[in-house]
Amino acid sequence: MRLWVLLSLLLLQEALPHVIAKSKRPKEPGENKIKPVNKKVKPKTPKMKERESVDSSFKSQSILTQVMDKGKIKGYLWLHGSKIEEIEIVWENRKNDLVKQLDRYSQLILANSTAADTGEYSCWLQLCNGNKCRKDETKTGSTYIFFTDKEELFVPTPSYFEIIYLNPDKPAVIPCRVTTPSAKVTLHREFPAEEIETDGTDIIYDAKKGFVFQHPTSDHKGIVYCKAESQGAPQISIKYHLLYVEVPKGPPSATIAVSSIRAGLGDRVHVVCTVLGEPDVDVNFRWQYPGQESGRPVITQNFWRLINRGIGHTTRISKSVLLVEDFEDIDVGNYVCIAQNLQGETTVATKVELK
Repeated sequence: MRLWVLLSLLLLQEALPHVIAKSKRPKEPGENKIKPVNKKVKPKTPKMKERESVDSSFKSQSILTQVMDKGKIKGYLWLHGSKIEEIEIVWENRKNDLVKQLDRYSQLILANSTAADTGEYSCWLQLCNGNKCRKDETKTGSTYIFFTDKEELFVPTPSYFEIIYLNPDKPAVIPCRVTTPSAKVTLHREFPAEEIETDGTDIIYDAKKGFVFQHPTSDHKGIVYCKAESQGAPQISIKYHLLYVEVPKGPPSATIAVSSIRAGLGDRVHVVCTVLGEPDVDVNFRWQYPGQESGRPVITQNFWRLINRGIGHTTRISKSVLLVEDFEDIDVGNYVCIAQNLQGETTVATKVELK
């Protein structure tokens, strides 16, 4: 019996290679010798085509932005072959937003986005060497996003009234921006009640900016508001008070006056420095006076207000008052006022003598 079993095993061992060889199909030309079975393959992410997903104005830039979906924006860094050890893309964003920094792009995620988030989003490259970082002005990107809201056709503002200054030498913008770019927007004057025609030349409308007065005049002054319509009841914006500016740009136009050029011991003397300028231009004052180096105490006060000069002309009057109490010998001399704005500074002076 054992001999018969052993003989059967030997015959099976010789016949098995022939059976396997017959069951194999001939290999196709070029077919791989080993076929992977159930192997997990990482899908390749399609490369972003610059011409299709990025505005043509960014072709020369090094940072490109792409809106992914509502509340997500990506800033892509294109190095053009340059080698940078440490890079960071910086966003102009709110404190509650989330910024993710990855190898070749940065992602800004807005937290609880609303209609108020409608606007332009910018990012730029920041080069860091150790603890020192600098902004690369040549590598920036931006995109504008509309967060549509049927209940809020106008981008919400913190106030219900805003002053707009009309300068004859530069365009003026009434910033009634909308959250829905397809909304029909018109500009209206409160008194007399009428619609202001938008001719596309002197007055144009841009959904990302508002109404733009290319060449403001005194005829445009007054109180205006915007009206928007989009598949529903019209909505009204806040009111804007348009004030025409008379004073041209330049260093402050300053004058100085003193209560008395001759003062007695113990008198109260005040010196006033006055500047007439543009309504929206701040003026800074500095003083030089006798006894300053020795620590002579004086009182200074700064204030400003708007005044009307003629029909439809508005000017800002800024003043700085220097008060000397209990006039002494040390207070005799020159009082110098230095008025400064973004355009430059002006120095005026007066002298106070002892009686």
